Amino acid sequence: MEAFDYVAPRSLAEVYSHLGNGKRTLFLAGGTDVIVQLREGRRHCDQLIDLKHVPELMRHGFTSDGTLEIGAASPLAEIYEDAEVQRRLPGLVDAASLIGGIQIQSRASLGGNLCNASPAADSTPALMALGARLVIGSASGSREVAAEEFPAGPGQNSLRPGEILVQIKVPPQPAHSGAAYLRFIPRNEMDIAVASAGVRLVLSPDNSRIEDVRLALGAVGPTVILVNTNDLAGKAANAETFKLAGEMASAAARPIDDMRGGVAQRRRLVSVLTVRALNTALQRATEAR
Repeated sequence: MEAFDYVAPRSLAEVYSHLGNGKRTLFLAGGTDVIVQLREGRRHCDQLIDLKHVPELMRHGFTSDGTLEIGAASPLAEIYEDAEVQRRLPGLVDAASLIGGIQIQSRASLGGNLCNASPAADSTPALMALGARLVIGSASGSREVAAEEFPAGPGQNSLRPGEILVQIKVPPQPAHSGAAYLRFIPRNEMDIAVASAGVRLVLSPDNSRIEDVRLALGAVGPTVILVNTNDLAGKAANAETFKLAGEMASAAARPIDDMRGGVAQRRRLVSVLTVRALNTALQRATEAR
């Protein structure tokens, strides 16, 4: 591992003061990816900024309007173990509880998973399906982007020089809605998705028809894919419609052949995962809360 400066700021202002100094900078929001990458020589930096000591980045909670605000460095375990998050956002819990393994989830963070920008990341499809927005900060102010606008390519995000991801905002979910995230991996745990699907299903007041579907696919393109599902609106919430959604997912996928899976396998997997996730979302949407 090459030598670098370790910086542990105690405020966002202090974080920003260390940027723009010409040094190659990486951030530690958990360290479960970046430390491995530095050790293996896959990434390089002059300074590593530890974000775990900045209070704004370590908090999560619901606002008065029902928005869940998650600091970018908040540990995954604190999020998915929160009873209110489990009740309101089980689709987020699906993803947060799968990232890495239980041994590291007290360190690993949603923000780190997002910024790592893997096409197979578990957080991105789930957050895209939920309509999440990301707060990006710098010394000159802040801006918000939709979760689907953040990935820029394999291993690349849309942060500009001098910016960091500050917060993830998950809006209150519509009435009569449910969400779910599923992935396929060759092993039982601690593996990277071969294919994944995050969905949010919004039903009519009588639960008979679909008002809206958000569907995001992971590991089947250079970035997570948000599928155009407009044609599903107004259709019955049944097996026939869900099969159509699976076909739409397969058609939208842009997978590659690699050592972990083939094109045909991945297209089939996203179809199956979409149908299964929609069935879970339907069950959650119709359960009394």
